[in-house]
Amino acid sequence: MGELDAPGAPSRRFPPEPKSVAEARRFVRATLDEAAPETLDTAQLLVSELVTNAVLHARTEIEVTARAGDGGVLVRVSDRRPERGLVPYGSSAYTGTGQGLALVERLASRYGVDTGDAVKTVWFELWPEASPAPPPSDGWATAAPRFGPGETVTLLDVPEALCLTCTQHRHTLLNEAVLALASGDVPGVTAEDLAVALDMNDVISASVTAALRRQHAEAEFRSLPLWVPSGAGPPMETLRTVLDVAEEAARDERLLTLPALPRGHGFQEWLFDQIGDQLAGERPTAWTVMPREPGAGASEPVLWDAGQVQANRVATIAADESNRIIAVNGPAADLLGWPADELVGQPLTALIPEHLRRRHTVAFTSLLLSGRPRILGRSLPLPALHRDGGLVPVRLFVESQETADGRTVFVAQLSPRGSAPSPSPRPSGQVRPGATREAGGAPWPAFPGRDRRTGVGRAGGTSELERLSLLADTGAALSTLPDLNEGLRRVGRILTRWLADWCLVDLFTTQDEVERVCVMHRAPQGPWPEEYEGRLPPLSETARGPLARVLRGAGPLLLRGSLPQGRAASPLDAHYGELFRKLGANSAVVAPLRSPREVIGALTIARKGRGRPFTEEDLPLVDELVRAIALRVDNARLHQETRTIAERLQRSLLPALPEIPGLQLAARYAASSATAEVGGDWYDCFVLPNGDTALVIGDVAGHDLDAAIAMSQLRSMLRGIAVDRQEPPGEVLRRLDIANHTLHEEATATCVYGLVKELGNGLWELAHSAAGHLPPLLVSPDGRTRYLEDGAGLLLGVAPDLVRPQACDAIPADSTVLLYTDGLIERRGESLDHAMDRLRRHAAGMAREPLGVFCDELLIGLAAGSDDDIAVLTVRPGPPT
Repeated sequence: MGELDAPGAPSRRFPPEPKSVAEARRFVRATLDEAAPETLDTAQLLVSELVTNAVLHARTEIEVTARAGDGGVLVRVSDRRPERGLVPYGSSAYTGTGQGLALVERLASRYGVDTGDAVKTVWFELWPEASPAPPPSDGWATAAPRFGPGETVTLLDVPEALCLTCTQHRHTLLNEAVLALASGDVPGVTAEDLAVALDMNDVISASVTAALRRQHAEAEFRSLPLWVPSGAGPPMETLRTVLDVAEEAARDERLLTLPALPRGHGFQEWLFDQIGDQLAGERPTAWTVMPREPGAGASEPVLWDAGQVQANRVATIAADESNRIIAVNGPAADLLGWPADELVGQPLTALIPEHLRRRHTVAFTSLLLSGRPRILGRSLPLPALHRDGGLVPVRLFVESQETADGRTVFVAQLSPRGSAPSPSPRPSGQVRPGATREAGGAPWPAFPGRDRRTGVGRAGGTSELERLSLLADTGAALSTLPDLNEGLRRVGRILTRWLADWCLVDLFTTQDEVERVCVMHRAPQGPWPEEYEGRLPPLSETARGPLARVLRGAGPLLLRGSLPQGRAASPLDAHYGELFRKLGANSAVVAPLRSPREVIGALTIARKGRGRPFTEEDLPLVDELVRAIALRVDNARLHQETRTIAERLQRSLLPALPEIPGLQLAARYAASSATAEVGGDWYDCFVLPNGDTALVIGDVAGHDLDAAIAMSQLRSMLRGIAVDRQEPPGEVLRRLDIANHTLHEEATATCVYGLVKELGNGLWELAHSAAGHLPPLLVSPDGRTRYLEDGAGLLLGVAPDLVRPQACDAIPADSTVLLYTDGLIERRGESLDHAMDRLRRHAAGMAREPLGVFCDELLIGLAAGSDDDIAVLTVRPGPPT
C-alpha cells in the first residue's frame, strides 16, 4: 500500500459500545481533514459500518487507524476476535441489514481483511478517480470464520426466499436489540444473553450463507448441509429466547423493526428445532408448512414470480411492502377500467373507494407493525374503485409471497360478484409427512442407485406409496382451487418436481380449438418458450404427429430422440416438433386427457439432458395421472358451465333500487366463497300503486342452479301478488306460500316482506311479516339498536294455510332498517345469539355513515370467509323537509 501503509499512522481505541460508532466517525474526519470532501464523506460512511459490525459481533476493544497520503486514504478497523470471521452476505438493496461489507466492496478502491493470532483487521483504501489504478486486493478471501470442532446437520427442502427473509430479520432484530438494551428499552434480556445470541446467530447465518452458495442457483427448495459447533444446543436456546423477547418488543412498537409474519416465525422455529433435534441424534425432517391459522396467508411458501401474475386468467394485482402496485394482469386492468401500465407504480389506494381507504391503511399498517394479518388467506366481499369513479363489486383473496431477496409481495385476486344495477350514474394446516410440495424448482436428491427424479431404485420403478402420494397430490391441486388454470399450474409444479423437466397441458376450447394453458419448467428462472403458449395451430385432417394422434384419443405415447417430420407436416405437427427441440428433450410422454364423454386435451411431460429418459415402465403411472387429471378438469368445466348459467340468471334478477323522495336505499349481494357462485339469497324493493315502498329479503335453501331458479320464481310471484293485492304483509306472505305449493318442486325458503309508509311530518313506519327469517335490525342515529322480532312466523313451504302474524314499528328519521340473510352473521360452532350481538355492535358503530358505506363495512367486518351467500338491504328515512 506504499506510503499509506507506512507505520505511525494516527490511531485511537474505542470501547465496544454503540456510542463508539459516532466517535470513530469524528476521529476519521479530524484525522483526514485534508482529504477531498467526497473522499472524507465516504471514509466516514465506511468506518461507521465497520465499527458497527465490530460493536455488534466482536464486542472487544476496537482500534481505528487512519492515514492520508498520495491523494488517497487508508482506514483500518481492528478487533480482538480473529476467530469471528467476516460473512459477506451479498444482500440486496432492499434488505435492512448486512450492507456494511457490501458498501465497502462498492465504494472502496481496495479492501481486505488481515487475520492474526490475536487481532483481526478490516481495511479499505479510497483513491481519487484521477489516480493510477491501484493494485488489486484479495477482498474478503481470508474472511472465512475459523470454526472449531463441530457437527453437520442437514436442512431438507429449505425455501431460499423464506430462508433469506428470516436471516435478514434475525440480524435486524438483534442489531436493534443491542441499541435498545443500552437505553434499557428491552427488559428481560441481559447483556450476557444478548452476546451469546449474537454469536450463535452469526454462526448459523454464516453456515447458511456458505451452504446456499454451494447449491444450484436456480433451485427454489434446497437441502443444505449446515455446520454448527459442538455444544450449540444451550446457546441456540438462548438465541431463541432473546428473539422471542425482541419480537414481543417489536409487536409493542418499542423497536423500529417490524415483527416477523407468521410463516417466517414458523420457519425460524423449524430451523432451530432441526438443529437441536439433530444434535440430540434425531433424523432430519423436511420443512413442510406450519399449522394453518386464520389470516396466516398461503400455507406454502410461494416464490414471487411476476410472470405468474400475467399468466393468470383471474384478475390479479400485486403490491409491495410500501403499498405500491408492482404488477397487474390484463383481466384486472379490464375489470377496473385502467391500462395496466398506468396502474403499475401507483399506490394501492387508487383502487380503493374513498370511504374504505382509511380502513385499508390501518389494516396494512397493522400487518407490518404487528405481524398479525387479518385478511390474508380469506375471501372478502367488497367494492373496488373503477377508473370512472364507479364501484365494482368483487370478492378479494389476498396471499403473501416472498422474493428471492427477502421481501414480501402481496398478491390479490379479484373475482367479480353480483351487484344491483344503478338506475343512473351518480358521483360518489400442516402437510402430512411425505407429502409432495406444490412449488417447483427444487433439486432432485441424488441417491446411489436411485433415480434423481423419483428418488426410487431405477430397476424397481415407483413404489406403491409414492405412486399413491403423487396421485393424491395431483388431485388435491385441482380440487382445492376455484381457478382451473391455476390448479393445472400447480399440477405442473408437482410433476416437474418429481417426474420431469417440463410439463405442458393442452385443452380443447368450446370452439374445438386447442389452447396450451400450462407450461411449467423445473427451474422457475430457466428458459421459457413463450411463443409456444396460448392458442395452437388447428387440429387439421393432415395432422399426424404425436400431439395430433393423442388429441384424437391415442396414447399414452413414448417419444425418444428427435421427432420425425414428414414432407407435408401440418402446422400443428411442425409446432410440436419445434417445441420438442426447443425444450432439449431426450424423451417425453404425451397422453390424452379423456373425460367420460370425449378427449378434452393432452398432457406432455419431458426430460432433457443426460438424465434417465422415460421408458415403457413409466407409461402406466402417466396413464393413471392423466385419468385423474382429466376427471377433475371435466368436473371443473361442468361446474363452471353450471355456475356461469346460474350467475347470469342471478345477476339478471338483482333489481335496480327505486329513487324515492325522503328515503335512502342501498343493497349488496355477495355470492358464497366456498361453493358455486349462485344460490337462493335475494332482495327486492319496489313502489306499490298506493305509494308504499315494499322491502323484500329472502333465502331459498340450497347453493346451486335449482336454488337460483326457485328464488327467481318466488321473487316474481311475490312481486305480482304484492302489486295486485296491496294487502298487509302477513296476507301477502300467506298467498305466496299457497302459490309456492303449486310449483313442480315447492321451495323451502325464509322471507321478510315489509311495507314502508310515510305518515307525514317526517314520521315513517314499517309494517312487516317474517316467514322463518332473521328479524330486521333498527339502528338509531345515536347508535342504539333493536331487533324487530314481532311478526315472526313459520318459513315458506310448511303450512300454506297458516295465518301469518305481522307487526308495525315506527321508524324515526335518520334511523336505518337493515334486512339481511343468515350468511352475514352465522358461523359454524357459534351460537346465533352471539352472532346477532356481533351484528348489533358493528351496525351501531356505523349508525351515521352513508348507507353505501354502512353496507360495505358490514360485508368487510362480518362476511370475510363466509361460506354462504349474503344479501343486504337497507332503508333510511330522511328528516322532514
